[in-house]
Amino acid sequence: MDSTPPPGPRPSTRERFNALLSEWGPLLVIVYFSIFGIVLVGFVTAIKLGLRPEGAPGAVGTWGAAYVATQLTKPLRIAATFLITPALGTLIRRFRRPQPVAAENEAPPRALEETPSGER
Repeated sequence: MDSTPPPGPRPSTRERFNALLSEWGPLLVIVYFSIFGIVLVGFVTAIKLGLRPEGAPGAVGTWGAAYVATQLTKPLRIAATFLITPALGTLIRRFRRPQPVAAENEAPPRALEETPSGER
């Protein structure tokens, strides 16, 4: 007989987001805005390759259209952020050097204190 307990209720999206934010914090924000920037510039490039706007109004129109298209991809960008951030964070942790731990009995090194006249 299988004695494993039945799975509990699945956490809500907000709870999963808060857990991800508390664990990865700044990396989550960096990944999200990096994806946003890449998608925005990609849409601007695609629009410019397919459409040749002239003058300043055309350039503003290109960026505006690219921004609207980028906002339409928001659910996909959020999903990509949820998938990429933990994997990237794990990769970063793997290659980061461990910080040396000071022994409890050792006092931290003290800086030499100088008086205004240069005497010690």
